[in-house]
Amino acid sequence: MTTTETPMPQADRPSRYDRWRVRVAADPGLERLYGWLAPLLVTALAGILRFWNLGHPHSLVFDETYYVKDAWSQWNLGYAVAWPDGADASFVAGQTDIFTTDPSFVVHPPLGKYLIGVGMWLFGPDSFGWRFAAALFGTALVLLLFFVARSLTRSTVFATVASFLLAIDGLGIVMSRVALLDVFLAFFVLLAFWFVVIDRTRALDRLAARTSAISRGGEPPRWGPVLWNRPWIIAAGAAAGAATAVKWSGVWVIAAIGLYLVVTDALERRRLGYTFWPTDAVRQGLASFVLLVPVAAVVYLASWTGWLVTDGGYDRHAADASPATGFFAWVPLSIQSLWKYHTTIYSSMTGMTSPHSYASPAWQWALLLRPTSMYAQATPGGESGCIGGDAGCLDILYSMPNPLLWYASIVATVFLVYRFVLVRDWRYAVVLVGIAATWLPWMAYPERTIFQFYTIAIWPFLLLALTFALQHIAGGASESTASPLRRKTGQRVVLVFLGVAIALSVFWYPLWSGMQVPYEFYRLHNWIQGWV
Repeated sequence: MTTTETPMPQADRPSRYDRWRVRVAADPGLERLYGWLAPLLVTALAGILRFWNLGHPHSLVFDETYYVKDAWSQWNLGYAVAWPDGADASFVAGQTDIFTTDPSFVVHPPLGKYLIGVGMWLFGPDSFGWRFAAALFGTALVLLLFFVARSLTRSTVFATVASFLLAIDGLGIVMSRVALLDVFLAFFVLLAFWFVVIDRTRALDRLAARTSAISRGGEPPRWGPVLWNRPWIIAAGAAAGAATAVKWSGVWVIAAIGLYLVVTDALERRRLGYTFWPTDAVRQGLASFVLLVPVAAVVYLASWTGWLVTDGGYDRHAADASPATGFFAWVPLSIQSLWKYHTTIYSSMTGMTSPHSYASPAWQWALLLRPTSMYAQATPGGESGCIGGDAGCLDILYSMPNPLLWYASIVATVFLVYRFVLVRDWRYAVVLVGIAATWLPWMAYPERTIFQFYTIAIWPFLLLALTFALQHIAGGASESTASPLRRKTGQRVVLVFLGVAIALSVFWYPLWSGMQVPYEFYRLHNWIQGWV
């Protein structure tokens, strides 16, 4: 007598993705292959989209007029100097030695401009050279996001999704194709948080092991150990110091990381049952401060080396006539002058209220009301290859994020807050702290002239929130309880979402890369008032 096995209902069968994932997990060699192949392919794609035709347009676009010339004079002299009137056209034409000897007042620290200077030193002071470092760091940001996302989502697939979305997104592309400072800031900020994630997974495991070792009779001790051997906090401090050495907004990241370390250490000690866990958290907090802040200060101060070892920088001898007395009399005059320079910078930055047609206060950023046009050049029909007819053509470089990804990431952030309240997952907390540290401080300056493209520093964290939401939709967050049908449906929704995102990126890419397009094609992107 033979028996036939009843076939599994279609709805109960695992999806192809689930079957593939199980097969990969069962083969360590295959898992390692995908673990390295996926980020390399996505990073290669990001590099192509960022480096292709990088030298176009061959002109100083938007605030490149400040950063590029400051970077070149700083690279040659150690500090930024003033340039004569009409210097932009001369500089683009190759006359790069026409800077004056008069110091220039600059409001941003030197590190980002040194990085721009490296590109010009390597490839020459042309449009490719001055944008090379931004394209390199913008590409590296995609790879870095993969590693951060894999550490948080514990999934190579969704880490690939996160980095792929950044690779094809317009904000990431455009900010990697212009010689501004913000992509450097975004890289160092995300790097600092990655080091914090590594510390979290290692240090707290060590704390639990130490607790188990010193417990007597199963009773946890009243006092816990102070963990000094936490090199990843030092690394996070160095990265956050580098972020601050690019733009001062990095200091909020240092504060946010410090607060996160104190809170997570306190909660972990309470979970482990320490009697005096609040006092314990203060002791560990002081140790974390020592590990985090001094190295950040050293990295920041080191970025000013060129200004300190030369004599011509702005306010270089501001303290000579009135040096400090009393307790601070021992401070070298060069450092005292640097402090005076910083007070001048702070006063200037907080009072920066000059009107700009592309200004967008921080409260508007979630709505994406006013992205920034970095460059626009009209061409009459029939000239210079324009096939746009009577309306002509337009070359435009527009720092517009993929609109689907942007609005979806805002919704996903709200969802992540909800999920964190429910499950108190530390991974969600890392992402939310990153968003808060890079967004909320700008709310304190509603009158200041700021721009939507500043959100490039927030963007990786928003994409992480979106990735968590997509993982939840696909069933990854509830794998043990989700039915095969639920997972299949969720995975198909994610695939459709990614397909639409790719289509929109293809549609917008000409406006993200400065390609010449017919004017009517450009007009198709005017979806709401304030766009392009």
